[in-house]
Amino acid sequence: MKYFREEREKSRIVCLLCRHYCKMKEGQVGICGVNKNENGELETLVYGHPSALNVDPIEKKPIYHMLPGTTALSFGTVGCNFKCPFCQNWQISQETKVNEELYVSPEKMVDLAVEYGATSIAYTYNEPTIFYPYAKDIGVIAKERGLKNIFVSNGFETPEIIEDMCSWLDAANIDLKSWNEGYYKKVLKGGLEAVKDTLRLMVKEGIWVEVTTLLIEGENDSDKDLEEMVRFIADDLGRHVPWHLSAFHPDYKMKDHKWTGLETLMRAKKIAEAAGLYYVYLGNVPVHGDTHCPDCKELLIDRTGYSVTLNRLKDGKCPNCGREIEGVWS
Repeated sequence: MKYFREEREKSRIVCLLCRHYCKMKEGQVGICGVNKNENGELETLVYGHPSALNVDPIEKKPIYHMLPGTTALSFGTVGCNFKCPFCQNWQISQETKVNEELYVSPEKMVDLAVEYGATSIAYTYNEPTIFYPYAKDIGVIAKERGLKNIFVSNGFETPEIIEDMCSWLDAANIDLKSWNEGYYKKVLKGGLEAVKDTLRLMVKEGIWVEVTTLLIEGENDSDKDLEEMVRFIADDLGRHVPWHLSAFHPDYKMKDHKWTGLETLMRAKKIAEAAGLYYVYLGNVPVHGDTHCPDCKELLIDRTGYSVTLNRLKDGKCPNCGREIEGVWS
């Protein structure tokens, strides 16, 4: 696809990578800091230039319902289209200086994944939609070589990008950071309605979706907000969509804010389960992230930290009652 459209009468291009739809004059850079109007074309300045690269358990993304117990080659670049004051990767997400001395071609990135025994590639650490041209070129090759592709994203992709990515992207973990449009716009510099639309579109396009909410006490953890989030997930996305409730820890511009207590996470989990969500997991706290059969409650996958210590699924089904468990298991 073409990642921009032209506005000839104003000599500008409109970036189609995220819902900011930045309008850029010649030489101008978008809100993300890494996409530029270069001679009337969109140039992704971070193309080929990762700033962080690791081999992680897939559970760390977190993705719990795809290839449990495997690893993902995970990488990100500099730049972001949000300004979250609690960002845990702010050293790269809020940076725009590109290290051009380091170049990893799409082919080489896939080679690295194969070399290190990863079964998937995760586009993560910063917002992957801002380096979508690079991600797609990697992802298409990865898919041809039998690897899965995962986006870990703030959910600000454009409909144009979502339509394009469904041909090569297997799964996405999308942040649902708040249930307050004003907070999204004023503090995060994004938009709640856009994120909700992205989630609906990804599910509709057949991308496996899991949702993460970083709970910050006093910011996004009221019973009312949690109940409405759960209702949205259950009614608009499906009761089968996993919801990861993660504990906040002080970082970046919110170092004076307290850690999220386990009792807050448990309260949110009870609200989610009472509303009928099948799979609710807690993150950033020392508890098991087990998967149980929604019907017979049989223990299917035992997770301790990021390690899978037991996986009893049989061809994606509960071995006790035969219920198909939603996810990507092969």
